[in-house]
Amino acid sequence: MSLFWRIFGLNAVVLGTATALLLWAPVTVSVPVVLTEAVILVGGLAVMLVANAALLRWGLAPLDRVTKLMTTVDLLRPGQRLPEQGGGEVAELIRTFNAMLDRLENERATSSARVLLAQEAERRRIAQELHDEVGQSMTAILLALKRAADEADAPLRDELLQAQEITRGSLDEVRRLVRRLRPGVLDDLGLVAALTSLTTDFATHTGLQVVRRFDTDLPALEPETELVLYRVAQESLTNVARHADAERIEVSLRHTDGAVELAITDDGRGIKAAHEGAGIRGMRERALLIGAGLDIAPAPAAGTEVRLTAPVVPRKQS
Repeated sequence: MSLFWRIFGLNAVVLGTATALLLWAPVTVSVPVVLTEAVILVGGLAVMLVANAALLRWGLAPLDRVTKLMTTVDLLRPGQRLPEQGGGEVAELIRTFNAMLDRLENERATSSARVLLAQEAERRRIAQELHDEVGQSMTAILLALKRAADEADAPLRDELLQAQEITRGSLDEVRRLVRRLRPGVLDDLGLVAALTSLTTDFATHTGLQVVRRFDTDLPALEPETELVLYRVAQESLTNVARHADAERIEVSLRHTDGAVELAITDDGRGIKAAHEGAGIRGMRERALLIGAGLDIAPAPAAGTEVRLTAPVVPRKQS
């Protein structure tokens, strides 16, 4: 039944009932209207309005569900769909809306994949240039300063040694930036070694206590999956350092049934607001690339827990 005939039928039921009551009920209207007759008419009108409102709410309930989902749907949390209840135009509307969500989620995942792959390519290019150009130039400067310090007199030698230490510190910072832009250890030694290096470097620079719990039976994963897990861990640690005011962080990597689960838990202030910034939404976009689920919630004791569950896709043989 179409929406037009459904609404028409509901109103016809209410008006037909009211007409039947007027025809067969012992009700008359005097001129002028007496008080009892006015009370009966007003009461009947109220009953008609209430009945009409209740029936219309029942008839238009599917449209209310569509409207609510339209205002709350998030393409970074796929799978939100409406049950195809009812018939006629309403069921067709729900089917069309669900199909539209399927198409939008696919298009969002495809466009996000292109953007993130372009970002990784740019990160790789910048990291390579920093390593080859800036790193080598600063290494040459260090050698020149060392030669000059060896040949200089005492007052000048101290200044040259100080400049050498500053340059060495800058070179270490450049190397740290290169590792953050493109973790070579991830390509060479795998995910566990990359996460170990990441957390060690993070603990050194922030002074926070980092506890690692990595399973020993982790399966071999596709490079895209390993990169997503690494980037989510990297962004989570950055958020903890900036916003959580934490003292202890636990990073765990477990192999469950058909999935690898990464969890980052801190003992900081926890999540206070529902607003998600660019960092968290970036993590959700990365999770979509590999069909993973990302949950961010208050930790059982205190702080925040970020949990990424990625399906295990065996590494392709080259």
